[in-house]
Amino acid sequence: MSQNLRNPSILHRDYGATSTNQMNAIARIPDVTFSPTEFMNLSENIAENIQSVKSSWQQLEKAYKTINKNRNASDSQKERIHKIQAQTNQKIQTTSKDLSRLTTVVRSGDKQQRLQLDKLTSEFQTIINKYSEIQQQIAKLMKQLVLIAATQQQDDDTTYSNEKDREELLQRQLQLQNGLQFENDLLQDRETKIRDIEADVLDVNAIMRELSTLVNQQGEQIDTIESSVDNTASNMEAGAAQLQKAAEYRTRYRKKVFILLVIAVIIGLIITGIIVSQFSNK
Repeated sequence: MSQNLRNPSILHRDYGATSTNQMNAIARIPDVTFSPTEFMNLSENIAENIQSVKSSWQQLEKAYKTINKNRNASDSQKERIHKIQAQTNQKIQTTSKDLSRLTTVVRSGDKQQRLQLDKLTSEFQTIINKYSEIQQQIAKLMKQLVLIAATQQQDDDTTYSNEKDREELLQRQLQLQNGLQFENDLLQDRETKIRDIEADVLDVNAIMRELSTLVNQQGEQIDTIESSVDNTASNMEAGAAQLQKAAEYRTRYRKKVFILLVIAVIIGLIITGIIVSQFSNK
């Protein structure tokens, strides 16, 4: 019986699975006043984590090609793959939470900051798709290798049992009992190894749903900003037109007043001339 079977706690390892409750708890943060410092810190952390996940994806892709070519994985390779996945899975979950927080922070920000959020979300979504794909490929390959190794070990034991069967019937019965126990242990050990492999595969479905919600929210916010900008531009044009009309009206009014004043002066001069001529005739 393998060491894994003597330690039942190993059967319950969970290095990468993301529960629905955990993902539902993300982004339940009330609106806050925009903070340029928090925006910068979150943006930088998210960008760094995206690059880190990209590096992990490249390392796993390289390991997959090597193992697939040799059709064998050493214990050190298995441990290294497990370590990369465990650390990256945690980083992905942290980044998802940071993106949700950043979405809340930029609700009071400007259009440029919302566009930055949209860019980070898109890049993160792209890289975890690639990372999830290579995880699935590695898990499938490792399962195949476990099954091949188990089959080879069982065949070797059967050959050994057949040779002993020729010596004595008692030994044959003993070997048969040992063989049944061995097959049972082998089956349990194989299931344990496969379960460990599956535990390293990150469940990205919940994260992708969360990201999809974020993208939709960002799209609505950007559309709202663009609509507001368009409305503001229209209002400015309408205001300019009203000012121009007011200026034209003021100009026409001044002209009318000036003309009336000229007419009044002329009439005054005429009346004055008439009065002066009458006095002169007397």
